[in-house]
Amino acid sequence: MVGLAAMLGTGVFAVWTPALALSGRWLLGALLLAAVVAGLNAASTARLAMVHPESGGAYAYGRRRIGRPAGVLAGCVFVVGKSASAAAAALTIGAYLWPGHERVVAWLAIAVLLLVDLRGVVRSMRVAAVFAAIVLVVVAITVVAGAASVPTDVAGIGSGEGVTGLLAAAGVLFVAFAGYARVTVLGEEVRDPARVIPRAIVASFAIVLVVYGAIGGLVTVLAGHGVQFGPAPLHDIADLTGRAGLPALVTVAAVLGAGGVLLSLIAGVGRTLFAMADAGDAPRVLAVTSVRRVPQRAGVVAAVLAAVVASAGRLSWSLALSAASILCYYGVAHVAAMTLPRRRSVDLAWPVAGLVGCVVVVAGIARAAFGGDLAG
Repeated sequence: MVGLAAMLGTGVFAVWTPALALSGRWLLGALLLAAVVAGLNAASTARLAMVHPESGGAYAYGRRRIGRPAGVLAGCVFVVGKSASAAAAALTIGAYLWPGHERVVAWLAIAVLLLVDLRGVVRSMRVAAVFAAIVLVVVAITVVAGAASVPTDVAGIGSGEGVTGLLAAAGVLFVAFAGYARVTVLGEEVRDPARVIPRAIVASFAIVLVVYGAIGGLVTVLAGHGVQFGPAPLHDIADLTGRAGLPALVTVAAVLGAGGVLLSLIAGVGRTLFAMADAGDAPRVLAVTSVRRVPQRAGVVAAVLAAVVASAGRLSWSLALSAASILCYYGVAHVAAMTLPRRRSVDLAWPVAGLVGCVVVVAGIARAAFGGDLAG
C-alpha cells in the first residue's frame, strides 16, 4: 500500500494538463509509454531488491554493484528529482486550494510541513493507506460523474508537439508512476523481501494503471469536446458535472494526497541527504540529528531545495525536472541490474531496454524544455 499511496498523491491530480498540451490526441499513447518505461524500471529494481534487500534504492545498488561514483550520482539525481517532486506537490496544493496564488501556497505548505517533519512526525503506513483510499474513492466518483457529463459540442483535438511532445508527455506522466520506488527502499523493513517487494510493486502498478487509463481517456474525450483544462484538471471535471459539493471534495482529496506526499518527500530527501553525509558522499555538516533522531539540517536543506524549484511557479517545469532526474536515477539502477547473475537472456534484455527507454524519454523532455513546449 506504500507504493500505491505514493503514486496516488500528486500525479493523479497534476499531470494531465501539461501532458495533454504536449501529446494532444496521443495522451493515452504517452501514458502507455510511461507505463512501459516505469514497468521496466520496476523490473530492474525488483531484481536488485531481491538480491540486495537493503534500504537506499539505486543509491545503495549503484554503490554496491558499480562503484561509489555511480551511487553518488544516483543519490544526487534522486535528491534533485524528489525536491522537484516536492515542489510539484506543493504547487498542486496551491492549484486546487487557491488558484492563481500557487507559489504563495506552495511556500506556506513547504514551511508548515517542514516544521511537522522537524518535530519527528511522519506519515505512518496506516495513514498513507487511508489517504490513498480517500483519493481512490474521490477520483472514481469524479471520473464516473465526468463521463456522464460529456458536452455535446465537438471541437476536435490536436496532435500536440509531435514525437517530441509524446516523449515529453510520457516523462511528465512517468512522475505519476514513480511512487513504486518507495517500496524498494524499504528492503530492510519488510519480511521476506524477495517475495513481498515484487508483489507489492506489481499490485500497486496494476491499480494505478487502471485509474490513470480511466482519467486519461476521460480527459482526451472531454478535450475533444472543447473542454479547456487549467492547473487543476480534476477540479475542472468536477465543476463540469455540476454536482454540488464534488469540487470541494476533489480539493480536499488533492490537499490530502499532495500534502501527504509533500511531507514524505521532505522527510525522504532529508534522510537521503543524511545517509549520504553519514557515508561521506555529502557534506558532513548534514550528518547530524536532533534529540528526536530527526536529521534537521538535512531536512531544512530538502525544504529549501523544494522551495527554490517551486519559486518558478510552473508546475510543468517541476514535473519535467522531477521526471528527468528520476529517470537518470533509474538509469543507474538498470546498469546495476546488468551486473547481476543471469540465468536467461531476458535477464539482460530487460535492463538494456529500460536504460534505452529512460534515455529516450529524458531526451524528449530536454528537447521540449529547450524548445519552449513546456507551458504552465
